[in-house]
Amino acid sequence: MEFHVFDTYVKSKDGHTMHFDVITDKNNLQKAIEYAKQWLSSIGEDDAKVTSEECKFCHSQSMPEEIEIEIMTNGYFISKMEGCPN
Repeated sequence: MEFHVFDTYVKSKDGHTMHFDVITDKNNLQKAIEYAKQWLSSIGEDDAKVTSEECKFCHSQSMPEEIEIEIMTNGYFISKMEGCPN
């Protein structure tokens, strides 16, 4: 199954850039932005700006089974790249 990867760069409260991918089974930018906001809220970054400027479709690819399961359960998976909390 192909999953859709949205490359996302967001400024945190303390001003540094967080880079992460939103991975979902829906090729829908608005849904990816919604998922990014949900995740940011869960890490205390409720006020982070996420628009189509910060979150862009990158590519589609297959995913390992554990990521597929999380996407099927939660709708999305966040792949943390740089500047994201553990």
